[in-house]
Amino acid sequence: MYLSEIWLRCHVPLEIRKIVIYDEEVLVEGFRKAKKPWRMFAVAAVVKNPWAGRFVEDLKPEILTLAPPLGELLTNRITDLAGSGDAIEAYGKAAVVGLDGEVEHASGLIHTLRFGNFYREAVGAKSYLSFTNTRGPANAPIMVPLMDKNDAGKRSHYLTIQFSISDAPRADEIVVALGGATGGRPHHRIGDRYQDLKDLGHDADNPASV
Repeated sequence: MYLSEIWLRCHVPLEIRKIVIYDEEVLVEGFRKAKKPWRMFAVAAVVKNPWAGRFVEDLKPEILTLAPPLGELLTNRITDLAGSGDAIEAYGKAAVVGLDGEVEHASGLIHTLRFGNFYREAVGAKSYLSFTNTRGPANAPIMVPLMDKNDAGKRSHYLTIQFSISDAPRADEIVVALGGATGGRPHHRIGDRYQDLKDLGHDADNPASV
């Protein structure tokens, strides 16, 4: 256990029921062996929703208290799982709130720099963290979209991790997850965003030409 986790459990009112790890290693994709194993993985924390069952106008106090230690904890766990921050090429985040909560509650814990910057800095990223924020019962799909940590137009790294936790989220919980991959799709061959822009005669800074 990390020292920061020990401090968190002693000093921060963040109620974590369990931490779940998902790790997938693909050796054969589309009837062809991958040149190297393709790993996608996620770490999820099942936490008590501090706003469950009621409408709270100002979510900021709990966000400021809970999001930073949660971001640090999940970042430590996922970089350890990957071997290092440098090993992670694609990254993303997700939250699923239980049925007694609002999607705003799921959003609140992950859509703050106080949560995401831990992961962004640990992997040396320039791209924003792609995300989903949804509501569902226990065993709801947890879908973590990924993209290249430094190049948002690199389609080889447009990926999605999907898993579920049989007993989470309970109605008064939120599942918060970080996801990563050590590479893109093994047999990527659909080009990239930049080639499309070139073919269409559009500017990369104004792709819709508006």
